[in-house]
Amino acid sequence: MKMKLQKIVNRLQKLHPKEIDLSLDRIKNLCKKLGNPQDEIKCIQVCGTNGKGSTISFLRSILKEANIRCNVYTSPHVRTINERFVYNDEVISDNDLSDLLCEIEEVNNNQPLTYFEALTAAFFYGCKKYKENLVIAEFGLFGRGDAVNILKKNLCNVVTSCSEDHLDWLPKNERNIERIIFEKTSSLLNSNIVIAKQNSNEITECIKKNISNNSANKYFFNEHYKFVLKENNFFYYEDKYGGLKIPKPNLNGQFQLENASTAIATLRILKNIRIKNQHIINGIQKASNIARLQEIKSGKLKNLIKNNRLILDSSHNPGGAKVLNEYLQTLDCNKHVIIGMMANKDHQKYISYFKDITSLTTIDIPNQPNAISGKDLKEEFKDIPNVNYKENIHDAIQSIDLKENDLVLITGSLYLSGEFLNLN
Repeated sequence: MKMKLQKIVNRLQKLHPKEIDLSLDRIKNLCKKLGNPQDEIKCIQVCGTNGKGSTISFLRSILKEANIRCNVYTSPHVRTINERFVYNDEVISDNDLSDLLCEIEEVNNNQPLTYFEALTAAFFYGCKKYKENLVIAEFGLFGRGDAVNILKKNLCNVVTSCSEDHLDWLPKNERNIERIIFEKTSSLLNSNIVIAKQNSNEITECIKKNISNNSANKYFFNEHYKFVLKENNFFYYEDKYGGLKIPKPNLNGQFQLENASTAIATLRILKNIRIKNQHIINGIQKASNIARLQEIKSGKLKNLIKNNRLILDSSHNPGGAKVLNEYLQTLDCNKHVIIGMMANKDHQKYISYFKDITSLTTIDIPNQPNAISGKDLKEEFKDIPNVNYKENIHDAIQSIDLKENDLVLITGSLYLSGEFLNLN
């Protein structure tokens, strides 16, 4: 079955000369032929640079506690393409995904279409089977020209933390945070907009300016909802509907409280969704997110380091590095970092957030032509003490001189995370 699915994916990848082409004509034409399935869904759309995946995990987990079924579209995937397609709270099977993509291929009839557009049209078309379900859809690159941005109405837009990433897709003289915020927020629909905590007041103000003419109800972190961390592993959430004392989530990192709060704010403002306090408390506790400060407790690669802690994190831009290192600073131990990255990332800025690390090992990411080689990455990091290069994750882990209580962190790329999970 995997073989059949791979063949369809290979064919879809050849329908357009570019991997990404930010315009909406092609997907609108295809969806029209499919009966415009996107017009029939009740959708929460999530955009931003960091925190999208975690915020969606919290939304899903709370909704599950409330017995509200979801269809969820995210990208990219970590291990298999199926992860992008969740219907009725279940990841789609190989068989069903093959059938769905075959149908899209047939209706499209060899017209130019990017791979992401094909997948997005397929997701919306697949929602027809589960019309009553709530849909959560993540924007891919930016937002304005993204294939997910073809809805005429939605329940809410969530804007997570915005920072610099994917700059190579912008005009050379506009590779800055202002242009990124314009791309992400200038075409949001006018229902509700929830804006998460941002890295600076400047970014929040820039978002405000961009959506000032949007008639949506707007909810800003700190103005309309907030949280404070309390002792004994609790945090206290508050908005106009009242306060709520919630046990800390099982996900590592202070920033997860920000993502949890954004999810709570979103669901509490949607009047037609009946969410009780207990659903929120239970949902926040049960949320899980693959490759986001994920502690690896078992597996082939974990066995190499026996009792030492092993953490996998797929952050790959400066904003992600910042929150990752805020978490690392709370740990009192030696930290050994294994890193592989894509070529188009800001490697220097990413690594600049890492403080007090004991060793840094660069590696190659296999089967990724757009990755920077581990040797070149080591050269970029040559000013960092104790930097080494190894060809792969296995060799990198084995090369570290671990003492009791030391931590191993694998980071730098979602593709590297997928490789790690498959090998482990």
